Amino acid sequence: MQYDIIIGMEIHAQLKTKSKMFCSCANDGEDKKPNTTICEVCVGHPGTLPVINKQAVEWTILTGMAVNCEIADFTKFDRKNYFYPDLPKGYQISQYDLPISLNGYLEINGKKIKIIRIHLEEDTGKLLHPQNANYSLVDCNRAGTPLMELVTAPDITNAEDAKNFCQEYQKILRYLNVSDANMEKGQMRCEANISLQEKGRWKKSNGEIKPLGDYKLNPKIELKNINSFKAMERAVNYEIKRQTKVLNEGGRLIQETRGWNDSSGKTYHQREKESAHDYRYFPEPDLPPLILTELKEKARKKIPELPQAKAKRFITEYGFSKIDADFIVIDENLADYIEKVISEFSKKTQSEIWETHREKIIKLVSTWIINKLSGIIKAENSDISKIKITPENFAEFLALIFQNRINSSTGVKILDIMLKQGKDPSDILDSGDFEQIQDESALNKIIEKIISENPKIVKQYKNGKTSVIQFLIGQAMRETKGKADPAIVRKILIKFLTS
Repeated sequence: MQYDIIIGMEIHAQLKTKSKMFCSCANDGEDKKPNTTICEVCVGHPGTLPVINKQAVEWTILTGMAVNCEIADFTKFDRKNYFYPDLPKGYQISQYDLPISLNGYLEINGKKIKIIRIHLEEDTGKLLHPQNANYSLVDCNRAGTPLMELVTAPDITNAEDAKNFCQEYQKILRYLNVSDANMEKGQMRCEANISLQEKGRWKKSNGEIKPLGDYKLNPKIELKNINSFKAMERAVNYEIKRQTKVLNEGGRLIQETRGWNDSSGKTYHQREKESAHDYRYFPEPDLPPLILTELKEKARKKIPELPQAKAKRFITEYGFSKIDADFIVIDENLADYIEKVISEFSKKTQSEIWETHREKIIKLVSTWIINKLSGIIKAENSDISKIKITPENFAEFLALIFQNRINSSTGVKILDIMLKQGKDPSDILDSGDFEQIQDESALNKIIEKIISENPKIVKQYKNGKTSVIQFLIGQAMRETKGKADPAIVRKILIKFLTS
């Protein structure tokens, strides 16, 4: 049997406001002693009254605009009733029928994924499970943290697009500076709703899946406990295979919530999935409805250049490859640093050189910042905003390479000194024996010596095995302690070997 894969995403993102959603408690209890950043309001003591966090509302409007949503003129909060140990009030203040943002989209791999809504709610507490204990502990520090929930239409058809959607949304949240969106810390929680339907027996209407004729839809399964993008892709792929196997063997699927075990690489049953009516939504009686007209106008002025637009500009304006541009815009600090380096470089080498050699210069930026520098920063678990090298100094460093004053191996040594000491690259070059040897007369003597010491290699070259020249170039680089210009060395070697 052939099946269509239908995936919808629900993504929760904690907002990094100073205070919680409905009280004045500090919104910083993540790494603090359990139950120390709480008050009567966020744990739901009788007689307490919530107060709406204006910043959280503004950020939800801003996020909605960033993902092409319509912003409601009028919104309200609702009570979502359910009983669970980490929900101290026995209900969650959320939004039901009048969310703040609705009808948006994100373009992923050339496809528009519809966003049904982004609504605002409060987060729950957290359960702790001591090892070898027959009890669990409740930490309410997280209870009341502002939480945005994004819900997509069932427009995703494979695990890779599900992962890419989450990654793109994370970049947007970070560019807007509304959430750190760290999945490992639970600041961004991605849940996939997956169903498999027989081909030709269903249709999509208003963002919902509808059966055709007498076909009975297979239920959707919700995946939770996913704490990385790699795990997201693995979990969705596993669940697609599992559901396919059950259906092909004549089994029956149930509407359920399943967890993901990253160690075993399998999903497991947690509970049967609730429907909206099970939550008994009703308007929150302690909070007034909101008119958003004024906040919408303010938010429009605050939207920065977003990741997809920035990536397109880096391709068209500077000539980066799509792969490099997509990598650069993951980190807004990296993108800003690279733009400053390019700006400084064009000043140092004059605009006509920049225009003439743009492709070569961008290749240098890719090689030395994207590949080498970013790799070092990642290995040290650091951030480009914390390094000691200014964009001006890095531009000067690239100019030295561009002008052939230093080669790649010498460049690595100078870069290491710059990273550790923050020194100007020209000062490092002047203070040490780093400058590239380009004097052909000096290199002639070195190469004559190498040729005389390697008669077998010379004979192989003259007999047609030209690849051995790399060995001779390596000997010249060793003899000059990496300071020779490899291109000049090759030219001189060929002259000697063919004479």
